[in-house]
Amino acid sequence: MISDSIKKGIEKTPHRSLLKAIGLTDEEIMRPIIGIVNSNNDIIPGHVHLDTIADAVKKGVIAAGGTPLEFPAIGVCDGIAMGHVGMKYSLATRELICDSVEAMATAHAFDGLVLIPNCDKIVPGMLMAAARLNIPSIVISGGPMLSISKGDDKNLDLNSAFEAVGSYMAGMITEADVKGIEDFACPTCGSCSGMFTANSINCLTEAIGMGLGGNGTIPAVYSERVRLAKKCGTQVMELVNKNIRPRDIMTYNAFINALTVDMALGCSTNSMLHLPAIAYEAGVDINLAVANQISAKTPNLCKLAPAGQHHVQDLYLAGGVYALMNELTKNNLINTECMTVTTKTIGENIANTKVADNTIIKPIDAPYSKTGGIAVLKGNICPDGAVVKQSAVHPDMLVRKCTAKVFDSEQQAITAIYGKEIKKGDCVVIRYEGPKGGPGMREMLSPTSAICGMGLDDSVALLTDGRFSGATRGAAIGHISPEAADGGNIALIADGDIIEINIPEGSLNVMLSDEQLSKRRKELKLKEPEIKSGYLARYSRMVTSAAQGAVLK
Repeated sequence: MISDSIKKGIEKTPHRSLLKAIGLTDEEIMRPIIGIVNSNNDIIPGHVHLDTIADAVKKGVIAAGGTPLEFPAIGVCDGIAMGHVGMKYSLATRELICDSVEAMATAHAFDGLVLIPNCDKIVPGMLMAAARLNIPSIVISGGPMLSISKGDDKNLDLNSAFEAVGSYMAGMITEADVKGIEDFACPTCGSCSGMFTANSINCLTEAIGMGLGGNGTIPAVYSERVRLAKKCGTQVMELVNKNIRPRDIMTYNAFINALTVDMALGCSTNSMLHLPAIAYEAGVDINLAVANQISAKTPNLCKLAPAGQHHVQDLYLAGGVYALMNELTKNNLINTECMTVTTKTIGENIANTKVADNTIIKPIDAPYSKTGGIAVLKGNICPDGAVVKQSAVHPDMLVRKCTAKVFDSEQQAITAIYGKEIKKGDCVVIRYEGPKGGPGMREMLSPTSAICGMGLDDSVALLTDGRFSGATRGAAIGHISPEAADGGNIALIADGDIIEINIPEGSLNVMLSDEQLSKRRKELKLKEPEIKSGYLARYSRMVTSAAQGAVLK
């Protein structure tokens, strides 16, 4: 056992003495020691209940003959951090989480890990740590929030609250209407209820094989979630006993499965940051070009919020991720031989599942669209790529020419949008918000929600070298690479330039010649990052581009 290095032999007497100081018996010390990584805190709605999950995991570990020892991980609530300087820290915490799990697990010689995340950067951060450490590990999330109606048959979610602000600013609803939405948008604990980033990555954790069936869809408040946590506690012991490790599971084919499910579900564009980053830690090369190849042959079978009116609770009732994967096998789109944390293959896991509701998960021969939910664009604005959730784009905006309105920060853009300076036919360009230039690559749910809330999503696009929340809908094109701070061509765009968007053909261009761009480059003076000290200053110096997953090198 890995833990023998802290407990076996006379020379480990001091180590055993310290383990006894925390209350362990000789028998407990000699069992496999399992680290329980708990990202519980009091500020994230998706994490306030994770102590309940951790307690259930411990019971499962003990029942299977292991000794569970818990340690914490940090987490940022993207919704609360949104729209101010706090969002600059969100993506950057992914690396902190990964590094801290590595440090704790290695320093204390755990034989296995149960990782308990739920939201946004916490899930990929823990998956990155599992891949890097490569000791037997399993992920159990806290589960999605419920979405309920306030009496008008329209189920609400966090995105409803953000869009309500834009509707109010446009004079379309009253302050009392906004308050009504505020009170009902987030009714329970759990990760926000749409196919936003947290639920996207929790679902993809099943697809990649690192979580049990139901990890991404069983609601947070259901007792079934607690039972699943107990199963994870017993299952990690089987992984330890059989020495099945994350890199046995997170193979190239497993990532292809995850990307395929991503396209079929219509996941958050943030998956195009996180899957390459997790793959990097697993020693697997996944790039944006592969994503487009998979999107071209994968039908979009789900339209969960923000692309449609359904929520993750509906996906759960329709059969969940496994049922969707089984549907995809009808066109041979899933590699069924991939190993998973069940110690069985994906094919064995999904064999007896079926879709219970074809209004939630469409039949593969009658999809919402023949191509996937995410598209990677290229052109002279983004030679290294840009990402859009095409399943959530208004049809009128799939092919469009629009006029650039350029802003060097999110705040400038929000002020202009709320000030009604943005008109039909405009293209809001927000730059210097990339991984290096932000620094931190902020999500921009506030400006996109304002555009949608004002009823402009069928006529206004938004481009940025930053990124978007999974709750974003509309012609919101992010991850533009190279970013402005690296001298990317987005830094050369000026007010009045014509932007040509063609999502079906995968192109994004500013209607300027190479000669015009070259002339502007000679006159370009890059904007310096606003934060010059502390963690984000170090992050800015070390982070790679969004096209590489914004990993640190």
